Amino acid sequence: MRTDYRIDIASGQHLAQADAICQQMKLSAANRGTGIAGRSPEYIRQKIRTGTAIIATLPNGQWVGFTYLDVWENGLFVSQSGLIVDPAYRHQGVARRLKHALFTLSRQLFPNAKLFSITTGQVVMDLNRELGFRPVAFSELPHDPQFWQQCATCRNCDILARTEGKYCLCTGMLFASAVLPTEECT
Repeated sequence: MRTDYRIDIASGQHLAQADAICQQMKLSAANRGTGIAGRSPEYIRQKIRTGTAIIATLPNGQWVGFTYLDVWENGLFVSQSGLIVDPAYRHQGVARRLKHALFTLSRQLFPNAKLFSITTGQVVMDLNRELGFRPVAFSELPHDPQFWQQCATCRNCDILARTEGKYCLCTGMLFASAVLPTEECT
């Protein structure tokens, strides 16, 4: 197990990693056979440029994990999104450290926002529960059409469309605890 990676708020030095991160997101979705909304390298670069992403890197600069946040409805909601870990570094605590660091960043930048996540992955659901998120109906999540438009690239988008945005294979989770986890990012 490697522990020589570091967790940081992504910055300009990480822009070159965007293509590899997007490629791994696509491969991961295909390998799991579950839905995941695709993101373009430019979208990932925008998250990096704005300081709204967390990255795990090795000493040589290679990425091993990534996640980001998005802001909805004028800061009322902040989504915890795009968690991906290179397969060679899974089951080593990278995802947990990334989620905790993103949670901390979200609370620092948007202390009064409702934090939420939608996922089909059990690992992400477990990490969300650990942070104090609880499952909720989609009606408790943003109503912003742009948020739901992001689901258009997911292989399960037809379910969301058929149910008029009420149901999907994803589980919506909303932060529901006053206990704040601690994880440092530099």
